[in-house]
Amino acid sequence: MTTRREFLGAGLCFVGCGILGHAHAQGRPARRTVVVAGKRMKVIDVHAHAALPAAMELLGEKIGVGVNRPDLVLPATVQQRLADMDAQGIDMEALSINAFWYGAERDLAAKVCQMQNEHLAELCAKFPDRFVAFASVALQHPDLAVQQLVDGTKKYGLKGAAIGGSVRGMELSDPKLHPFWAKVEELGVPVFIHPQGDAGTGPALLRDRLKGNGRVDNTIGYPLETTIALSKLIFEGTLDRFPGIKVIAAHGGGFLPSYAHRSDRGCMTVPGACPGGEYGGIKKKPTEYLKQMFYDTMVFTPEGLRHLAAEVGASQLMIGTDYPFPWTKTAVEHVMDTASLSDAEKAAILEGNAAKLLGIAAV
Repeated sequence: MTTRREFLGAGLCFVGCGILGHAHAQGRPARRTVVVAGKRMKVIDVHAHAALPAAMELLGEKIGVGVNRPDLVLPATVQQRLADMDAQGIDMEALSINAFWYGAERDLAAKVCQMQNEHLAELCAKFPDRFVAFASVALQHPDLAVQQLVDGTKKYGLKGAAIGGSVRGMELSDPKLHPFWAKVEELGVPVFIHPQGDAGTGPALLRDRLKGNGRVDNTIGYPLETTIALSKLIFEGTLDRFPGIKVIAAHGGGFLPSYAHRSDRGCMTVPGACPGGEYGGIKKKPTEYLKQMFYDTMVFTPEGLRHLAAEVGASQLMIGTDYPFPWTKTAVEHVMDTASLSDAEKAAILEGNAAKLLGIAAV
C-alpha cells in the first residue's frame, strides 16, 4: 500500500478539467467564514471529486484518458485544495471518485475499490474537519458492492457510496441491484449518484447526436443520464421497495425537477402503456418521490435555485461545487443571493441538511 507520506503528497490527486483551465490561488488565503443571521456556518460541499492514479493504472487507464475521466489531472497538493476551499468559503468536502471500473472483472474491481477506499479514509483521518468521503463500490458485481459498502462505512468510516447513473447499460433500478439498495436502506447511509457521461445516455443514435461543438455530451448528456436514472428509480418501483434509501443527485437532479409534472401526466395520456394504475403501479404521484431525494445546488442562477427549491423543498438541497472542475467558484454566493430563500433555508442548504445526512457535527 502507498505510504502516508506518498499518499498525502502525490498519491491521491484532485482532478481538474483542461477545457477552461483552473486558476490556482497563490499562497494560502485567509479562511473565509460564512455567516447567516449572525450564525457561523460550516459549509459542506457534497459534490467534489478526486482520483487515485495508482488505481486507474490497474485498469490500464492513464490520467486524462478513459471513461468519464477528466481531460487533465492537476496533481495539486492537499494544501492547495484547502486554500481553494478557504477562498470559496467551503469548510468541508464530501469526496467522490467517478466510477471507471464498471467493466472490470471481480478481483480487479475489488482491488481498485479497496485501494481507493483506503486512501480516501486515510485522507479523511488526516483532515477530519475538512474531508469526508463516499466509498467506491463495484456495482457490476452486486454482492461485492454490498460488501464494499459495509466495509467502506464500518471499516473505513466513509459516509456512504458514490455510484454512476448506470452500470454499463444496466439501470440502477435493475432487480440485480436490489441487494445493494437493501443494504443501503439497512445501513441508513446516503448514495451519491453522478452521471457516467455517454455510458448512460441510451442508444448509439443519441450518443452520436451528442457529439460535436458546445460540450453537449456534458451539458445535455450528463444531466440527461441523471434524469433517466432518477426516473427509473421512481417508475420501476425501487423507491417503493426501499423507501428508506437516501439518494443525492448531482447537478440539481438533472432535468427532472425542471419538468417533473410531465411525469405525473405520462400514464394518463396512454393508460395502456402503464399497467398497474394511474401512475404505472407505483404507490405515489411521481413528483412526490422527488421530495424524498436530495440534490446539489449546481443550477447556476438564483432563479434556477428558487425553482428547484419550490419543486423539491429547500430541506432536500445541499451545496455542490463539482470541484475542481471549473463550473463555479461562487457556490456560496449562489445560495446567499437567492432572495426567495429564508435565512433558515439558506442555513439548511449551506450546512444543516448535509450535516444531518452525513452525520457531521455542525458548528
